[in-house]
Amino acid sequence: MNTTTNPRARTKRSGARGTGPDRLARAAHWHAARGLAVFPLRPCSKTPAIEDWPHNATTDAEQITRWWREAPYNIGVATGASGLLVIDLDQPKDGEAVPEPWDSRGATCGRDVLDQLADDAGQAMPRTWTVSTPSGGQHLYYRQPDGTELGNTAGRLGWKIDTRGNGGYVVGAGSVIRGQRYRADVIRRPASLPRWVAAALTPQPDPTPRSATDRRNASAYTLAALTGELDKVLAAVPGQRNDSLNRAAFALGQLVGAHLLDEGAIRDELVSAADRIGLPRNEADRTITSGLTAGERHPRQRNA
Repeated sequence: MNTTTNPRARTKRSGARGTGPDRLARAAHWHAARGLAVFPLRPCSKTPAIEDWPHNATTDAEQITRWWREAPYNIGVATGASGLLVIDLDQPKDGEAVPEPWDSRGATCGRDVLDQLADDAGQAMPRTWTVSTPSGGQHLYYRQPDGTELGNTAGRLGWKIDTRGNGGYVVGAGSVIRGQRYRADVIRRPASLPRWVAAALTPQPDPTPRSATDRRNASAYTLAALTGELDKVLAAVPGQRNDSLNRAAFALGQLVGAHLLDEGAIRDELVSAADRIGLPRNEADRTITSGLTAGERHPRQRNA
């Protein structure tokens, strides 16, 4: 990944000088020059402005120039295409209680939880590329472990900690949401993801004995079902988004109930999709839980 840490690079941090479309275009080029694949998000939004962004995200300067001539787009950083696993540390919502065991340990936000997990592992989190979000959270950019493609997770590491990897994206520095900017606080080559984090995020192998043919068939079947349901959610328009999410959660819950999919992984993918279309996290969590629970009670048959 081509990143720099010299003083000159720091004076251009996050491409934030100036205002309006030119500033956002410079910020997009600034990311691409450091090896990060970018794509446009709708102005003042976290929602992709183009279709098939996982395959269209790029570091190509000419394509980036064409995109940002069209509108003052925010910057999406495709984490998978950039070889990244980004740890997303959130702040609690107003009035949100801290769950155990984190409350007893004095944690108040995702950053506290991550630091406590690192302390438990006996390893401090390495200093890395860091972006502050308008809500008071942080995005920590780490390199994916060699030979792995860690995906997206929601709360798997701990309270108020999500991750974005293969198939995911984060809002890049310089972008603006509700008049507030994402800011690059630490600009340096992303550090290697600590091994204990990678281990915690690595899916466990299916304990069910199956022949190689059965595993391939089941994998193809479930991947097609998962992709189809997620595409429906991402295509939902305002007024239909929550219903689409509920239907997708129910359909995938049926596969969880049939022991063809892992509930945790499916929840992560649905949360990520809901975030992309702008559904509030609390609302999405309730809808996903309701749909998955109902679907698991009616396991899908392979010939259904």
